[in-house]
Amino acid sequence: MRARMGDIPRMAERPRILLVDDDPHLRSALAEQMLGAFDPVEASSAAEGLDCAARGHFDAVLLDVCLPDMNGMELCRTLRRAGVTCPIIMLTGNSGEQPTIAGLDSGADDYVTKPFRIGELMARLRSQLRKRAGMEGAEIRIGPYLFQPARRLLIDAGSGERVRLTDKETAILRLLHRAGGAVVSREALLGSIWGYNADVNTHTLETHIYRLRQKLEGDATAATMLLTAPGGYRLATGG
Repeated sequence: MRARMGDIPRMAERPRILLVDDDPHLRSALAEQMLGAFDPVEASSAAEGLDCAARGHFDAVLLDVCLPDMNGMELCRTLRRAGVTCPIIMLTGNSGEQPTIAGLDSGADDYVTKPFRIGELMARLRSQLRKRAGMEGAEIRIGPYLFQPARRLLIDAGSGERVRLTDKETAILRLLHRAGGAVVSREALLGSIWGYNADVNTHTLETHIYRLRQKLEGDATAATMLLTAPGGYRLATGG
């Protein structure tokens, strides 16, 4: 059963997809097509989409440009500023080069013009998920370390020393790296990593940040890589 507002549990092993579209017939058709392979969550407005994104992790977003309460491109920019880094595919009735460029400039990964064949859209969605999975398996340079997210491992590039990370530490470091030096808010980190959990608060996040700093820098009180910023955290550029 596909999830709706107030009922968005994470289904194991299935990529969770957020569908933001005010057309109930199209939204329902897309969600039905996804059942079995994906865990679709429906939102009929930008406000509902933002609420869903704040309360849990998504592997991709299908986002209509024409929403009743906010332009989809502005919503895409808002999601990116909030730390949402998963693939976003824009859906629009406008064809042509300029709308496509505007959609991609707003932070989208792909742009599909209506009317479209659902099979083609699903193929594009799977392509974006494969691309992201390939990125996750890559080795990332962060300061003096080689970061291997799939193995939850930091390797000192000079000494070869290995530092094991927990699942949560890996997720925090991955999100901060994706942001490219931009600030990721505490709310975005909590929502993306812990989802909607009333027992988790900023103290929990701060504890994980402190332990991650100890592993990255030794002295967590004199950080030069994982920095505290107004409203959240960021990785030092060049790190």
